[in-house]
Amino acid sequence: MTQREALDILKLGHNVYLTGSAGSGKTFLLNQYIAHLKNEGVGVAVTASTGIAASHMGGATIHSWSGLGIRSALSPYDLEALEEKRYLWDRFQKTSVLIIDEISMLHHYRLDLVNQICQFFKRNDAPFGGLQVVLCGDFFQLPPVARAGEPDAHFAYHSQAWNDLNLKTCYLTESHRHTDSVFTDILNAIRQNAVTAEHKNQLKQRINGALGHTLQPTKLYTHNSDVDGINVMELGKKSGTVRAYQMESAGAEPLVQSLKKSCLAYETLSLKVGAQVMFVKNNPDAGYVNGTLGTVVECGQLAPVVKTVKGVLIRAEPVDWSIEENGKVKATITQVPLRLAWAITVHKSQGMTLDCAEIDLSKSFEKGMGYVALSRLKSLSGLNLLGMNDAALDINEEVLIFDEDLQKASAILQQSLARIDPREKAVLQKKFLDRVAPLRKKGVLQKVKPKAKAGDSVAETGRLLQVGQSVATIAATRGLKQDTVVTHVEELLEKKKITVAGVEHLKTAISPELYVRIEQAFRKAHTRALSPVKELLPAGVSFVDIRIVRLLLSHPR
Repeated sequence: MTQREALDILKLGHNVYLTGSAGSGKTFLLNQYIAHLKNEGVGVAVTASTGIAASHMGGATIHSWSGLGIRSALSPYDLEALEEKRYLWDRFQKTSVLIIDEISMLHHYRLDLVNQICQFFKRNDAPFGGLQVVLCGDFFQLPPVARAGEPDAHFAYHSQAWNDLNLKTCYLTESHRHTDSVFTDILNAIRQNAVTAEHKNQLKQRINGALGHTLQPTKLYTHNSDVDGINVMELGKKSGTVRAYQMESAGAEPLVQSLKKSCLAYETLSLKVGAQVMFVKNNPDAGYVNGTLGTVVECGQLAPVVKTVKGVLIRAEPVDWSIEENGKVKATITQVPLRLAWAITVHKSQGMTLDCAEIDLSKSFEKGMGYVALSRLKSLSGLNLLGMNDAALDINEEVLIFDEDLQKASAILQQSLARIDPREKAVLQKKFLDRVAPLRKKGVLQKVKPKAKAGDSVAETGRLLQVGQSVATIAATRGLKQDTVVTHVEELLEKKKITVAGVEHLKTAISPELYVRIEQAFRKAHTRALSPVKELLPAGVSFVDIRIVRLLLSHPR
């Protein structure tokens, strides 16, 4: 499937699994779709399974975005704790599309937990609360890792949420990284578990292979062993004065710390003329991408100058990494987008494109590790292979079988798309936008009105309450969700801006029988928490009704 076809399918509003071999342009396509959604006023959450992958797209980890954190299970009381976080309510209210990149590294049970959280906040039992969900990744790459004390980790497609999403598979087949047909054949053979003696011989010919570059190649190691130590040691061998570039930051401190941990840039970047470096951000307009190698030729006061392997001089100006939410930047770090590049781990190389690399696969221990390392390169001529053990080219046999099914599903979807009349397709894409973009009217994006201050919005709710309007009427009149209106009422009562007599009329929207049942459930549960009370009530009872009864019970006349 081509990128254009996959973009058309995404625009139709389907839940999608976007996949393809390394270098097929998955992240590029995601960024195209994200830009389209933002341009149309659609609330989109950009997330990934790891901090490094999230930083590539200016997003957050799915763990942070959803509020899941490091949990490996959710109790009703965990959900209650999340429910008390106002920012999560706002986040889910404004989100219509959820993107999760590098899905191969997300534990199957955590995808189920994210689904549970989305359903909880959206008050909707549809998969992920009715959000359009776009999962992106390649299961031939590195799998999820289970830490001590965590459940066994399986790929995300083992989750119930994966099955419930009814995903449309878009399998990209074009190669935008690899320009060497022999090398492409080797990588495809690894993916198909069809590596021959000839393929191995072609790789072995690159043992201690000449690269034709004046640069030392980036060294990729399978283990974390002393990568930073090697870089520091190599820098120390260079003569001259060290120039240090300090990272700057702004925003909420926990988010800043999250960015620092996930970003490949250093807090203090120490350079000398002659240092080998690698760009760690994509900026094609400036002449570099994440993984472009070069040598420092000048250490300017504000920015170093780098000569790339192609001989291009680039002034490496400081750039921003940020966490953005609903169009608003929550945290930013600013640094020169370079790191010392004599050595890096295979794990951290995932998602990069390297001009040349010295790769040691003699200690490969994870299936897919060799494929990830080799596929970072554009061509075989950029490889200096230090060693390769028997496990280096292994792939997960289960993934191989699953991948065949994915390719078949993608081919069927491609044929179905071709049969849709272009005019009908445009109508369907517009219909999806009209549903998920609240600012659209008759297909035209309205001008955004200046956002009212939170206090003004709450005060307006108070004014409408005083004239006897119900929660449902206020929500419909003001274009708010009923949960938001109830939150306003709670705030007004807490701050004594309105009396309980002023909200007594809200009781009339609930039948007397139901009101009594909810009241009894609160007394039986011995808690003000919502989830335990809801468990004692029939399935159809809404959280809005429960919250209204709670506020009336909490503020008796």
